[in-house]
Amino acid sequence: MNRLDALRGTTPPKPHDARAIAALAANPGCARRALLDGAGIDKDATARHLGFPAPFGQSPFAITRGNAFEALVKADGCAELLRMLREVLELPVAEVAYHDVENVGAHLRHTHTRALIDRAARDEHDSGTIYDHPLLGLEIAGHTAYLEPDVVAFQLGGRFHIVEIKSFAVIDGQADPAAVAAAARQAAVYVLALRRMLRELGHDPLRVAHDVVLVCPENFANRPVATLVDVRRQLAVLERQLSRMTGLDRLVEGLPEELTFDLLPGEDGLPTRPAAELADALRRTTARYAPDCLSTCDLCFFCRDEARQEGACDLLGRQVRDELGGVASAEEALGLADGSRAPAEGQEEIARLLRTAERLRRECLA
Repeated sequence: MNRLDALRGTTPPKPHDARAIAALAANPGCARRALLDGAGIDKDATARHLGFPAPFGQSPFAITRGNAFEALVKADGCAELLRMLREVLELPVAEVAYHDVENVGAHLRHTHTRALIDRAARDEHDSGTIYDHPLLGLEIAGHTAYLEPDVVAFQLGGRFHIVEIKSFAVIDGQADPAAVAAAARQAAVYVLALRRMLRELGHDPLRVAHDVVLVCPENFANRPVATLVDVRRQLAVLERQLSRMTGLDRLVEGLPEELTFDLLPGEDGLPTRPAAELADALRRTTARYAPDCLSTCDLCFFCRDEARQEGACDLLGRQVRDELGGVASAEEALGLADGSRAPAEGQEEIARLLRTAERLRRECLA
């Protein structure tokens, strides 16, 4: 049993899905998250046992609406999707070949997807092809995660495009920035997985476009509209984080040998480990909480409570935390600002700025 297996304990590793992998790019500086994901630990079960469950997941209504919208986009062999692809990719192709990979048994889908992608990449003719329900693989810390993008489109010029279908609306040409950012991170996971598949097959991975096709309902109707989203920034962050997870040995070197996050499930599958003991074990790792974690990480409420107890600057958001680099807590920042605390080595510049801000504040109040 290696060190990551020891951290997980007696429970089997939890497989990663695209949402979980995308969340890695949302907070790449969090060592706690990297360790838990690298070990395949069920963060949702851990959070619930600690008494800090995160209210993630869509409502049944949202799921039903999303499924109905996806069925509309993919109806008649993706005819509506083809119309939008012609517009956003400026394709002169009148018809395309349509392959529904889901019709193949689940255990064969990944192999069948590889064969279809390999054949398309070797095709020297300009032809359009749409692959529905493909199954891609991506190695995460030694484990293969199987991912299912909505659609992979192979079009003119030898380019593959990931198509992501979401049910949040585009109103007057604008969509919720947070929802678009989350969709971009998830699409970047599929782009990376498809690029690695092409590399394994001996093809140029850059044939997978970094512009993904995002399809959403327009205004208050169900009429779909497509736009291109550049995910190069999300790809760069994701690749750095996955590279970091392959080098987790550096993160576990400073941890006690006896440390484990095992829930010690009983015969009924319920955790038997004292919650306080598990919380103490988690606090031996370094978290990097930010308000954004509330929408991406199952342990967000536990880490927020920890940050509150410490009075950490992380609670104020990443921009404030980064501007206060080297100042760990709000109490420390206030002390530097009013002069009651002497700056440590390396804090001279931020202390000067804080004192200036405090002086201006007092002048405004006076």
